[in-house]
Amino acid sequence: MYQRQPGADGVCWVDAAAGDGTDLGPGLSREAALARLHVRRADGSLVGGAAAFVALWAALPRTATLARWLNHRPVLALLDAAYSLFLVVRRAWRRAP
Repeated sequence: MYQRQPGADGVCWVDAAAGDGTDLGPGLSREAALARLHVRRADGSLVGGAAAFVALWAALPRTATLARWLNHRPVLALLDAAYSLFLVVRRAWRRAP
């Protein structure tokens, strides 16, 4: 979905499920990349979870304003808790027959 947004051509997309993980850069294993969203910022820093969503949204014109509203520590903490809960539910959902 994000790759089809205006401005997405300015983001370097890496499919963690493809390849051997060497294209993920330092500090990120393939297993960690597959477990939750990660974004490597232009300065090389790596963020994961809700902060990764906000970093991605900041790079896309349609969601940049939303990113500015949400990029505050208390909000990010709440979003990260919600994202972590979602990941637990998603794992259970995928295991269900």
